[in-house]
Amino acid sequence: MKVLLSVAASIDGYIDDASAQRLLLSNTADFDRVDQIRAESDAVLIGAQTLRTDNPRLLVNSAERRAARVAAGKPEYPVKVTVTDSGDLGPHLRFWHTGGDKLVYTSSAGAAKLGDRLDGLAEVISLGERLALSALVTDLGRRGIHRLMVEGGTGMHTGFLAADLVDEIRLAIAPILVGDPAAPRFVGPAEFPGGAGRRLHLAGVEQLGDVAVLNYLVSPDSGPRD
Repeated sequence: MKVLLSVAASIDGYIDDASAQRLLLSNTADFDRVDQIRAESDAVLIGAQTLRTDNPRLLVNSAERRAARVAAGKPEYPVKVTVTDSGDLGPHLRFWHTGGDKLVYTSSAGAAKLGDRLDGLAEVISLGERLALSALVTDLGRRGIHRLMVEGGTGMHTGFLAADLVDEIRLAIAPILVGDPAAPRFVGPAEFPGGAGRRLHLAGVEQLGDVAVLNYLVSPDSGPRD
């Protein structure tokens, strides 16, 4: 499976500010780029905190791209995936009521808390006492997911990178300075493989208006992980 991490951040590394209203870092052209990546993916994943905070639909918005997926023998929408250790997710979120199939990965305690709350809305998969992202990726592979797009938030970015599960990063840099220590950052503290001595491979830079999109490969050979 190939795992692509997609994120927009300010110049100083924040993915939002600390206000109640979501900070829009991308511009129209960059949102369209993200829509294209979603259309090329088999599944799109966000963490439960982002789900609760932003209440996104997480769809492929372009009708032409959805039609191209169907013409290629794929579902109209990628599978939507979320991750919750606590099971603190309600059935009112827009995520459940739009798009195609939905998967929720959780711990045994989280599954017990969810109970039948999401019956008819999503499949809940317990990964046991410990919610390991490596087990999640393995299960998705068994379900025929070959390309996974991870869209956040901080916990998911940090977890996937710390577990060395990311093949590629698409990092959009917005010309904004946030400077608020209470705001969420791209990643949090973690022991990343190789530490500060590990240099990622810059495979491309694209300018979309006032946004710069950096394409990093986690290793020079960017072949999909088995």
